[in-house]
Amino acid sequence: MNADLLIHSAAQLCVLPGHAGGPQRGARLGDLGLIADGAVAVQDGHILAVGPTAEVRAQVRARAELDASGRVVTPGFVDAHTHVVWAGDRAGEFELRLAGATYLEIMAAGGGILSTVRATRAASLEHLVAETRPRLDRMLAHGTTTVEVKTGYGLTLQDELKQLEAIDRLNATHPIDLVPTFLAAHAVPTEFAGQPDAYVDLIVEEMLPVVARRLNGQAPLFCDVFCDEGAFTLAQSRRILERAKALGFGLKIHADEFAALGGTRLAVELGATSADHLVCTPPDDIALLGQSDTVAVLLPGTPFGLGQTHYAPAQALLEAGAALALATDCNPGTSWCESMPFILALACRAMRLTPAQALAAATINAAYAVGRGDRVGSLEPGKQADILIHAVPDYRHLAYRFGTNPVALVIKRGGVIRSA
Repeated sequence: MNADLLIHSAAQLCVLPGHAGGPQRGARLGDLGLIADGAVAVQDGHILAVGPTAEVRAQVRARAELDASGRVVTPGFVDAHTHVVWAGDRAGEFELRLAGATYLEIMAAGGGILSTVRATRAASLEHLVAETRPRLDRMLAHGTTTVEVKTGYGLTLQDELKQLEAIDRLNATHPIDLVPTFLAAHAVPTEFAGQPDAYVDLIVEEMLPVVARRLNGQAPLFCDVFCDEGAFTLAQSRRILERAKALGFGLKIHADEFAALGGTRLAVELGATSADHLVCTPPDDIALLGQSDTVAVLLPGTPFGLGQTHYAPAQALLEAGAALALATDCNPGTSWCESMPFILALACRAMRLTPAQALAAATINAAYAVGRGDRVGSLEPGKQADILIHAVPDYRHLAYRFGTNPVALVIKRGGVIRSA
């Protein structure tokens, strides 16, 4: 076989295989498919073959080679939950929290999400794209090759469409693949203060149909709702998600971050692709999630960013057999984090994941959490050749170290696009 590229002699090559055509679940999370002295061959932007170096060399003739001696090779990271398109910052709120103000208190006073809404509404499309691109550059430098990106800082039809257009432009011009999610149900805007049901009417009756028609009847991949205290009730969330499902959107939900309103149970009932945050998810809902195909996306950067010590119950989720993924929740208020390696390090310390479990949660399982498990997230033949070469001798160093970047080389669709 002919190959465009052969990466060879890796100290450890981590394939990260899916299980039975889906994510790694429960106690089986952490299957690295590890190959010592491993090699991966790439042709036409896709994985052609993986295996021990001697075996792959015997199978392929490559036009170019990369020597990964003494280094770890993995799939690119998939960041399964972000709000990376925004304008402005909330550094002042960070200082207020240090002085004792809570996230919900700041939000009730007109700060929080609504502060970023004001800045994002005021920004032009060009400004939004220009502010976001450096964030994506830093994500790429830290090994992220696929990113889910939510709207939700517009909260009018025009401004939500502006955010979607920014996502489209960046997806067309930046190496990272962006997966769009429509999140008009992120907060109740000030013009609907005291009238949340009227805003839900607007989302259901006007926004969702227009966005669904925006791509000639093909809706953005996902619709999300912030179902929590201070945001949207369970009944409001159900109404939005049921309408979105009828229009062909995939479903996601912010659930149980501050209070357990039943959002996780709703996600399972409606067949949502993922339920995210899950800091306060009760045992009965954890059990339901473990029996479902809905991926639990955990965001340890958010409680860390808020200075909290209570994290999502990862061990209970694994014991229930759930499929668990990790993401940064990159946003300007609670988790301005562009580094998936830091999220791995945090998940191991705060939620007691093993380094292998964290790596699988940030690659193959995160890919399934954004509906792309058949295309990215592992180094299985036929998948897109999104590959990282790390300047570490053992995969455990990816979580063992923190505060530095282990990624030495980023390969996207078979091409080298970033090197340290």
